[in-house]
Amino acid sequence: MNRLDRVMGILLLLRGGRAVPARELAERFEVTARTIYRDIELLSGLGVPVEAEMGSRGGFRLREGYFLPPVTLDPEEAVSLLLGLLLARRLRIAPFPQAAEFAERKLLAALPEETRLLAARAAGLIGFESTPPDLLHPERDDPITSPARSPEEEALVVGRFLRAALFRSRARLRYRSPYRAEEESLEVEPLGVVWDRDRWYLVGDAEVRPGEPRMWRSDRVLEIGPAPSMRPTRGGFEAGDLLGRKWLGLAMERWRAEHPVRMALGPAQAALLKADWYYGHALFEPLADGRTVMTWGEAEPEPVLALARWLGPGAELLEPEGWRQRLAAELEALAAAYRR
Repeated sequence: MNRLDRVMGILLLLRGGRAVPARELAERFEVTARTIYRDIELLSGLGVPVEAEMGSRGGFRLREGYFLPPVTLDPEEAVSLLLGLLLARRLRIAPFPQAAEFAERKLLAALPEETRLLAARAAGLIGFESTPPDLLHPERDDPITSPARSPEEEALVVGRFLRAALFRSRARLRYRSPYRAEEESLEVEPLGVVWDRDRWYLVGDAEVRPGEPRMWRSDRVLEIGPAPSMRPTRGGFEAGDLLGRKWLGLAMERWRAEHPVRMALGPAQAALLKADWYYGHALFEPLADGRTVMTWGEAEPEPVLALARWLGPGAELLEPEGWRQRLAAELEALAAAYRR
């Protein structure tokens, strides 16, 4: 890395707001601390207001309020940013769609001609495949909400929720889930959003379970607006804490307590379902005969019976007893059809 690139890199790191020690900068750019001090002197000589803070937590920082002029991008940096915008466009619902379009135009307009042409060419070389439907976990449609939710309306919902999270203001939702008989109207503290399996999920804190993030699917939000409450928000939320579908593990604990289902599985079947994005969050308990009992929550029999039929021999539905008898009758009818 030449000195100009290194000085620009130091400037970008100092924009983070915290004091960065010379030792950390030297390790980051693989130079000596003395070289870093000379680079800082160069920045100061160019009029960049770099301030030094003493103490164990001291270092260099930019004076508050300093505005960094636009910087040039090399082809790889420009393509990386453009790919992020292209990926957002490929999402089924993209928040702030007009802002993303304008950002892409500004990015391309600010690039040198050669870099702009390379970035535009890269856009045609890379494709993003959409998420296929999940045959084992079909989504239940709600005739009340689904037809009324256009992509533009859903993008507006996600944008308003995300804006409220950014500015730490509370919001009021009207929400209708096909899994509940009644519509909900509740005040929430928006925390963030999570994209999972071609859907946006709004993450927030509600009075129903304060302190435990709850999730709402954006296409099921009937209405969103500012809340009259002026209570402060807590902040400190990290969406990464929910990745790996940790949120699903918490939800499945509640469902398991409310509507328990137990199924015995053979070793290969248990290994298969432990790796599944959904059933992997169930409770798995080994039996003395080498089988494993999987316990999860499900209020409707159809997904459970479909899973048992799909797994085939080696899987045995244990509970609920009524569903077990229904499955036995269906399998007997199926066997009778093949004996003809």
